[in-house]
Amino acid sequence: MGDKTILIVDDESTNLTVLNMTLDSHYRVRAANSGERALQIVNSDPRPDLILLDIMMPKMDGYAVLQKLKSDETTRDIPVIFFTAMDSEEEEEKGLAMGAVDYITKPIKPAILLARVKTHLMLKQAQDFLNDKNDYLEAEVSRRMQENQLIQNVSIRALAHLAEIRDPETGDHILRTQSYVKVLAKQLQGNFRFSNTITDHYIELLTKSAPLHDIGKVGIPDNVLLKPGSLNEKEWAIMKTHAEMGARAIEHAEKDVDESVEFLGLAKEIAHWHHEHWDGNGYPDGLAGNDVPLSARIMALADVFDALITVRVYKPAMSFEEARDIIIEERNHQFDPDITDAFLICFDEFVSIARKYQSENQ
Repeated sequence: MGDKTILIVDDESTNLTVLNMTLDSHYRVRAANSGERALQIVNSDPRPDLILLDIMMPKMDGYAVLQKLKSDETTRDIPVIFFTAMDSEEEEEKGLAMGAVDYITKPIKPAILLARVKTHLMLKQAQDFLNDKNDYLEAEVSRRMQENQLIQNVSIRALAHLAEIRDPETGDHILRTQSYVKVLAKQLQGNFRFSNTITDHYIELLTKSAPLHDIGKVGIPDNVLLKPGSLNEKEWAIMKTHAEMGARAIEHAEKDVDESVEFLGLAKEIAHWHHEHWDGNGYPDGLAGNDVPLSARIMALADVFDALITVRVYKPAMSFEEARDIIIEERNHQFDPDITDAFLICFDEFVSIARKYQSENQ
């Protein structure tokens, strides 16, 4: 431990000389003859690895010095050994309670001093090693979590793009509806009806889940999915199966992992029920009111707004204002009234999002 630095602090030069002679052949020694000087030295290089501190000093005693050291983040972890002529149990207890690691009484016995110093330097080294190890482990855990998050996000986008490959209109639709959903959820967070459900974490999961709402369309035949006109009754029945197919696909994905993946629960709700109506006239299960999961109710409005303002193979695009008016008409019918009201408050944000991710064919 010859590379370690010991700071000795005593107002008596004789004590400093004895301490220096004892320690000099083993450690780098720095000396201070007052508390004030000790605090100057401790913040200069080489910084001490351990401090031997006298208690009875004029102006600033050892207790005051220790208090200053412990109040400073840069010095609080330096081990301090009190050495003093005061040998009462009360003084020893006081010093240890303030944060000293040891208490040695004068006169100094060189062998005992060296043994105590070596012990506490080894303890400090071990503590530093553990702290460094913990910092490394925390950094590694954080890195792995970020990596897993990236893999998860890429996987979601890859799945969503499966639907995009089948239906070219889906690409920008995914980006727009994902943004609409986030805006709506944030607005609804202030509504007492939803305050217990819509947390920041819920919004994060909902936003992540939204791109999978139409994943079931990968199972719809091209002659139905890409038909340039209205669907007949049989074709419409086929089209409507995409909701259940999407939910089943996500459910199968859940079964393939040992632990539950939180966002997949919302993704399954959205895929399954985002075509349900507030009044019960939607599909596939004819759910109504609060029986329709909140995630699906939010997605429903975002999905319809985007469908209305977008060119599709079977229709031209509507203006933002025309789409808004249709959604107002469907308040309390197709859409949850509170979600409709939130949409109206956020209408300008919806328009900005639509323009930001505007398809070339709009």
